[in-house]
Amino acid sequence: MPKIKDVDRVHQIYELVSNYTRNQWEYVNQKGFDFSNDNQLSEQERVALEEQGMPTFTINRIMPVVEMLNFYATAQNPRWQAIAVEGSDVDTAAVFSDIADYIWDLSDGSSMYANCVNDSITKSIGYMMVDVDANSDNGMGDVVLKQPEPFDVYVDPKSRDILFKDAAFILIRKVLPKEHIKNMFPQYTSKIKAANSNINAEVNLTEKSTDAYQKDFSYKDIDEAESINGYTGENDELIEYFELYEKVRVAHINVFYRKPPDKKTISQIKKIVEAEIQQRQEEMAVELKETTLQMQQALQSGAMIQERYDLELKNLQQEMSGQIEEMYNQMFSKMIEDATVIENTIVSEKEFKILIKDKKFSDYVVDSVKFYAPRIRQITVVGDKKLSEKVLPQSITEYPIVPFHYKWTGTPYPVSAVSPLIGKQREINKSHQIMVHNASLGFSLRWMYEEGSVDTDYWEKYASSPGALLPIRPGAAPPTPVQPAPLSNAFFTIVQEGKGDMEYLAGIYSSMQGDTQQQHETFRGMLALDEYGTRRIKQWLNNSLEPALRQLGRVVKQYSQAIYTAHKVFRIVQPNAIQDQKDVEINVPIYNDLGEAIGKFNDYSAAKFDVRIVSGSTLPVNRWAYIAELKELMQMGVIDDIALLAETDLKNKENIIKRKSLYSQLQGQVSSMEQQLKDQAGTIETLERQLVQAGIKGKVMAAEVEISKRKEQAKTGIAKDQLTTEAKHKLLQQSMAQNVDNANQRMGIEMDKVINDLQNSKTED
Repeated sequence: MPKIKDVDRVHQIYELVSNYTRNQWEYVNQKGFDFSNDNQLSEQERVALEEQGMPTFTINRIMPVVEMLNFYATAQNPRWQAIAVEGSDVDTAAVFSDIADYIWDLSDGSSMYANCVNDSITKSIGYMMVDVDANSDNGMGDVVLKQPEPFDVYVDPKSRDILFKDAAFILIRKVLPKEHIKNMFPQYTSKIKAANSNINAEVNLTEKSTDAYQKDFSYKDIDEAESINGYTGENDELIEYFELYEKVRVAHINVFYRKPPDKKTISQIKKIVEAEIQQRQEEMAVELKETTLQMQQALQSGAMIQERYDLELKNLQQEMSGQIEEMYNQMFSKMIEDATVIENTIVSEKEFKILIKDKKFSDYVVDSVKFYAPRIRQITVVGDKKLSEKVLPQSITEYPIVPFHYKWTGTPYPVSAVSPLIGKQREINKSHQIMVHNASLGFSLRWMYEEGSVDTDYWEKYASSPGALLPIRPGAAPPTPVQPAPLSNAFFTIVQEGKGDMEYLAGIYSSMQGDTQQQHETFRGMLALDEYGTRRIKQWLNNSLEPALRQLGRVVKQYSQAIYTAHKVFRIVQPNAIQDQKDVEINVPIYNDLGEAIGKFNDYSAAKFDVRIVSGSTLPVNRWAYIAELKELMQMGVIDDIALLAETDLKNKENIIKRKSLYSQLQGQVSSMEQQLKDQAGTIETLERQLVQAGIKGKVMAAEVEISKRKEQAKTGIAKDQLTTEAKHKLLQQSMAQNVDNANQRMGIEMDKVINDLQNSKTED
């Protein structure tokens, strides 16, 4: 079977999905949109009422319901929170909230989200779309948000997911002037100019079926006003424009490859190996000398001959050289292997087939695993020409079109908030028209008269004038007034019950719109009504809007990671914060000593994190209750007055904080107390120093007194000792003198004795 061309396939998909079910769903929800915009009477109904003399006004009870639902769903901007998958991604994941705020402000997301919610309420579904403005930021590109028209979007009828994740395709179809499309895609001007469209058949079909149902005045596919050429002022040719998004499975290869070290690392490895080999070579040289010496001894002793000696020496030298070379190769290879990192990357199968042909790449491939990854393919068609076909980047796996349902039915055809109210609105309109018409008949009476009995022109002019004299012709019977039939009280009951039924069906009561008669008297009673009365709205937010917002955040994350891969600084305005502007920087290059980029700080494109919507972030806040709660928390000491002032609507909050802040007052008090403490500390230090000096002086004086006392005592003792010593010396001298005298006497006696003995011996001789 031959393959169908993409252009024919796109047209065939549109023809199949634009069936009776889709057209009926669009008709019902278009009617709801018309009723909410006070376009509640068809042309046939208006003409019929005018022919009967009945009023054609309507009492629009749907518009306030729509406005209140819009208010509750869009009171504040949604806020997203990023949860890092790995600990290393925590800081980078925290940047996502700031990038989401930047994209939201860049795209005027508040207005788009408000229109999307309004479409959800009135047309049963609204859409937010994530796209890329390639011309933004001087060609660097920016992620932007768009808000497609719900009736331009055609979804796979077999989809059963509330976010259309399981849809085989999502198609956007518009009818636009050629010049407008050329302005959208200037690079495809020649293709657009040559494109043809079979739009005339549809124009005739639409014109014939206009009376079958009512089209809103603000939404028409075919309108002469849309076909004006802005350059020439003439009518321009209308042509169909299609954008087809479909999920496909693309073959990918998970490649594992070796990443060898760089030249600098190899040079360092060589130096380490050479140093190790040099040390080993010196050791082997010593071993060689020892072996040579042993062989010389064996040669001298005759145990080895000269030839054996020469041969063994030669073998040893060759073996040592081979070992050194082998050792060098082994060590170098081992260190290179240790320094080599096994990395993996994911490429498409087509890219892998091209890369594997390169021997430099194939030599480093360790393993490759084939798998099929979900991708989004986008095909753009104008008339019978295909402008472009591309597969969105690898990180984008979800449809860029996110649906916001009001009441999901399990199919791509949800129910709006207005559809159940149309019947009651018609009932109220008809009741008011009948009552006003009856009152008008009672005020302007109708008359029955015999023909020719009165001057009809005169009676028509003055019959209802106060005090008018109405003549009749002589002999004629006077005209008889025709009184309107009295209305049943059921009409008044129907109107009142109809209003209550509409409030009950919509979940929007009079008290929620400021009706003082329906409100509670006490403040806490009003808060209770606000809490209980918004439960149905919160159910819609929790089950429909917040899942869609969470999906929108994920798509924004995928697109932003695919687009923001270069160094970029985001400047985000902070209207509610004290700091007016916040700068966020991602993909900051990290350079080495040589000025080469070796990595990125805050690498946003490589971070892994999940995105969640902050629950209830779009709901309104009861200002008085919130401020009262903050006041109680401040009195309890949980928060300070700066946090309270930050949540108020006062002007010049920063100046007030500077002047009246409790922190500022405390800071002044602390500064003054610090000065007092400094003065007191100085005084205390001086007094301590004086006390220390006085103590030292006292101790010195006491020591001097003690020293003087001991000195005097020592002097006294020394004097006594001196007297005693002198006496002892005198006694000793006397004793020694006496001893000397006694010795002399003894020596004299002995000498005399010796002399006598000598003399006696001579005498005897």
